[in-house]
Amino acid sequence: MALLEINGLKKTFIAPDGARQMVVDVPSFQLEARQQVALAGQSGSGKTTFLNLIAGILAPDSGSIRLDGREMSALGEAERDRVRALSIGYIFQTFNLLHGFTVLENVLLGMTFGPGADRAFAESLLKRVGLEDRLHHRPRQLSTGQQQRVAVARALANRPKLVLADEPTGNLDFRNATEALRLVREACSENGAALLLVSHDREVLGQFETQLDLAQINRAAQTEVASAALRPTAEPQRGSAHLGTGGVS
Repeated sequence: MALLEINGLKKTFIAPDGARQMVVDVPSFQLEARQQVALAGQSGSGKTTFLNLIAGILAPDSGSIRLDGREMSALGEAERDRVRALSIGYIFQTFNLLHGFTVLENVLLGMTFGPGADRAFAESLLKRVGLEDRLHHRPRQLSTGQQQRVAVARALANRPKLVLADEPTGNLDFRNATEALRLVREACSENGAALLLVSHDREVLGQFETQLDLAQINRAAQTEVASAALRPTAEPQRGSAHLGTGGVS
């Protein structure tokens, strides 16, 4: 049985003009335990919404999300939060670190939502990502690349079975992006976690043995691509709107 099984997943948002806009329409998708998959997702392909549905941050309109044999879409919000804390690590493009706390405290706080704080394991994770001499620094005292390393350590703090990464190298230069991606992949392998990463960066995508185009599995994105192709070239392209929680990215 696959670690993650998705069937008939749909999510819509209300556009500013009141119309319902389909953002995610995924007939089927599977991810095996320990598998590492990169999804190519351009702006408007529904990549962030797709990850947020898997993580239980958003509830789908319809469809099934089964994680490790448990039906996520049938759970209430509090139960989804609990499953996410115990089974899913999330690496955000913007890191989402708490700037009032130290590096070590950021990781320990993430643990309190799961089995509980384990200082020794938190320190070992931070050592693994090369931050053993930055444990008591605050995020603003770190470089962007170092902040990303904290985010990687925090995502693995509760020993998740699945790590979701949303454009995790988007704010990094090439050297730091390459190093961060290496750390993410190696840390997931060492901790036995599957990895599902979405990115528009071909350099990032090219480092994965298994790559998929999100537009191929998300029929809502196919419709968006087709609509964009029919727009007059003289009309300037507009950026994708954020329609409710999660947006359309």
